[in-house]
Amino acid sequence: DIHISPGQGDSHCARAVSRTDSWTGPSLYYFVPQMVEKGTTLLKRMEISVAEAEKRTGKNAVSMQETYTVYLIETRAVDAASEGANPAPDSLWRRYSEFELLRNYLLVTYPFVVVPPLPEKRAEFVWHKLSADNMDPDFVERRRVGLENFLLRVASHPVLSNDNIFYSFLTQVLLKELKHTCQNADSRLKALNATFRVKNPDKRFAEMKHYGDELQSVISQLLRVRARVADRLYGVYKVHGNYGRVFSEWSAIEKEMGDGLQSAGHHMDAYAASVDDILEEEEHYADQLKEYLFYTEALRAVCRKHELCQFELEMAAQDLTSKKQQREELATGTVRTFSLKGMTSKLFGQETPEQREAKLKTLETQIEDGEEMVKEKNAECEEFVKNAWVDIERFKEQKDRDLKEALISYAIMQISMCKKGIQVWSNAKECFSKM
Repeated sequence: DIHISPGQGDSHCARAVSRTDSWTGPSLYYFVPQMVEKGTTLLKRMEISVAEAEKRTGKNAVSMQETYTVYLIETRAVDAASEGANPAPDSLWRRYSEFELLRNYLLVTYPFVVVPPLPEKRAEFVWHKLSADNMDPDFVERRRVGLENFLLRVASHPVLSNDNIFYSFLTQVLLKELKHTCQNADSRLKALNATFRVKNPDKRFAEMKHYGDELQSVISQLLRVRARVADRLYGVYKVHGNYGRVFSEWSAIEKEMGDGLQSAGHHMDAYAASVDDILEEEEHYADQLKEYLFYTEALRAVCRKHELCQFELEMAAQDLTSKKQQREELATGTVRTFSLKGMTSKLFGQETPEQREAKLKTLETQIEDGEEMVKEKNAECEEFVKNAWVDIERFKEQKDRDLKEALISYAIMQISMCKKGIQVWSNAKECFSKM
């Protein structure tokens, strides 16, 4: 297990491993979150870990028996540890589906944030020795590490870490607020994921969305190549076990050469067996790449949310322009474009002055509301762009640092693996020399 010290700096914490009115449409600002404490991240005040996983059996929502996995979250205040006390950590069990609920809540509450992804629900990019069963112990362990990584990412984020619901997720067994807040999360997320045709897209967000698509493609290809290499590597190592068997059989018929052949065979057997640990370590680096594969979707989601914000502004401006045109037509009695109203006037005669005056008053009120709406939407868009771009820049720095470190570590592991291979054959050479 890799331990992250509290206060180690937010940038390294995850290496291991608006509106309050009722929902009436796909608006971005429908919830104003409360903060636990401003100015610092939760990870500097609390130690957080997902200590273990446990398989359980119970009845689901439709009273069917099911087997599932729960994960033990442990938390402890940093102050208690720094003062020399060592109190038992607070703990509670959570299912993967509850982590999904938390992340959906973060997505709909903080649309301008590149929300950290959860580890995969089922194994992807597997090679033949790796189980795709989501109840497989090795997969469950990797997912435990991934869930801890997710919590550490959120707990170190300058905005997400100070959310009350997130704090409750870590410390309270009953989470009514989260479940209540997320009752409509699915429909809201679908609304945010819809496609909108924006007339004046922001070039920066369009380019970032394209970058997310390209990064996803590159990392997917990298993971596929790595899975194919793992398959071949596993086969090559295991075939070396045949050397061990043949040398052992050969040693039985030799007197002078027997001991040397037997020793060389043992080295080959050890070499063949070492591939299991090697590929298990490789899987850790594959999981780091997968995290950023899933991060690309979070990045594109922020860009889509900006499109929605821009779309709402353009619709409000278009509606305001239409209302002003109607006012002008009423005031002058001139219809600029073909309309049902124009045809009605020709067929049944013009409106009375009283009717026209009443409609003008109604339009004036609608125009005032429309101008206020445009102003409001424009402010929302400006605020979204400012907040989103700050978080995108933060994410880019984190991504560059993490991926650089992961690739260097992977290269070091490959070098170490090659050195072990050289050592095995050097040992075999000595065995042959002593014959």
